[in-house]
Amino acid sequence: MDKGYYEFMVKGKPNTTAKILKVVLLILTVLTLIGAFLLGNMILIILGIAFGVGTYFSSMYTDVEYEYLYLEKELSIDKVFNKERRKHVETLSLDKAQVFAPEKSSKLDNFGNVQGKVTDYSSAEENNGLKKYVMFYEGNRKIFFSLDEEMVKVFKNKCPRIFSEY
Repeated sequence: MDKGYYEFMVKGKPNTTAKILKVVLLILTVLTLIGAFLLGNMILIILGIAFGVGTYFSSMYTDVEYEYLYLEKELSIDKVFNKERRKHVETLSLDKAQVFAPEKSSKLDNFGNVQGKVTDYSSAEENNGLKKYVMFYEGNRKIFFSLDEEMVKVFKNKCPRIFSEY
C-alpha cells in the first residue's frame, strides 16, 4: 500500500441555524404567497418571491460535506454544499504538523494547553467506520478530522513521524 494520492468525503455537522432559517423562510414564503393570491396584492407577491429566494439560498448551506484529498504530504480540504457547490477551504502541508492522532490518544497529552484556533472538519456521525482524529498544526492550531481506515493507512505509511493510531 504505497499510495501517494487518496480522496475521501465525509458528511459534515449539520448547521442548525441554517436549518431553522430555512424552515422559517419556507413558512413565510407559503403564508405570504397564499395571502397574496387571496388578496390580489402585488406587494405580497414580491415579498413572497423574496422569501422564496431566501429559502433557496439558506437551503444551500444545510447539507455540508468535507472532501479530504491527500497528495504527497499535503492535505487539501474542500467544502461541498448541497452536493452542488464546491469551495476550497485550505491546504495543509503535513511537514508543518506536530502530531496527528485519535481524539483521546495519549500522544495529545503534551498539547493539552495549546491555545489557538480550533477548526472542525469532522463528521457529525462517529459510526460507519470513521474515527475522529486531531492534528496540531504550526504550533497554534487544533484541527479535527473524521478518517476511514484507508486514509489512516495512507497517513501511517506516508507520515510516520507525526501520525499515531493510538
